[in-house]
Amino acid sequence: MLVPTLKPTSTYTCALDDEQAARLEALLRERGWEFRKVPHARFAAASPSVNVVLYTSGKLVAQGKGAPEFWEFTMEPVVLMQARMGYEAQVNPGWLDARLGVDESGKGDFFGPLCVAGVYVNGAVVEAWKDSGVRDSKHISSDKVIARLAALISGTPGCVQSVVAIGNEAYNRLHAKLGSVNRILAWGHARVIENLMGQKHRMIPPPIRAISDQFASDKATVARALMEMGRQIELVQRHKAEADIAVAAASILARHEFVSRLAALEQQAGVKLPKGASAAVDAAAVDLFQNQGLAGLSKVAKMHFRTSYRAQGLPEPPKIPWRAKTGGGGP
Repeated sequence: MLVPTLKPTSTYTCALDDEQAARLEALLRERGWEFRKVPHARFAAASPSVNVVLYTSGKLVAQGKGAPEFWEFTMEPVVLMQARMGYEAQVNPGWLDARLGVDESGKGDFFGPLCVAGVYVNGAVVEAWKDSGVRDSKHISSDKVIARLAALISGTPGCVQSVVAIGNEAYNRLHAKLGSVNRILAWGHARVIENLMGQKHRMIPPPIRAISDQFASDKATVARALMEMGRQIELVQRHKAEADIAVAAASILARHEFVSRLAALEQQAGVKLPKGASAAVDAAAVDLFQNQGLAGLSKVAKMHFRTSYRAQGLPEPPKIPWRAKTGGGGP
């Protein structure tokens, strides 16, 4: 996004993971850019108006009079798959505000817990992450990259975090009681906000709002679940909230917690537990049920998913029309 009143810089930098680096290199070769060797670089390429160097550290540098257009029309939509341009503080006046970001992981995974994470950021934290590659975890396919970024986030001075993991047995009890995934999520988000607000003395300056994705059609779902301290801060719920770096950081911490706990469950169960919901997940569920029974399956799975019914050879419950759906459900 270009802002007419701002003079665009001719140099842009960011960190790329292996997947993004491969995507960029293939794209530049396809477009006929001239490649050359540069010390300590994975590759370097040039067009008539832009020079690009990707160092072995993962840092990308793009320079030249055509760099702004290259960043806006190639890097953002094709490689990074998000808008950056380095103008966040000017375009979004709240970009450097002290705030909380909250997000979850595991909601759509049959196996594994539901994990909710929250982070506090201020201007210094946001600046520290400027070229770090912190972004929505859904755009990061590598667990190693998730782990590296989670360590970076946790180790950033001034950043305060909280992670709440709802294990499968507790999750299944909550779903039986509340009857809705959204209500479980609302509780998890409220719990994380409360935990963070309990550490307000560590937040300089204090947060002025908490931002989360709007996962329920009724925003009051989360608002009603807020606890005493959570009601003292403005709650902002919006779609695609992961575009905010605070929420993106929370999504990375939540995903790292989910991946770590799923690996531990695999060790306990002695079987591979695939992520998501797929034919491979169905096969693993059947195998687990046949060998360890209902008790074994319920220790590692979300039992309201249709996968659970199929694994047990039970008829699946009727599908609820989307417009009438007030809770959440699994595949």
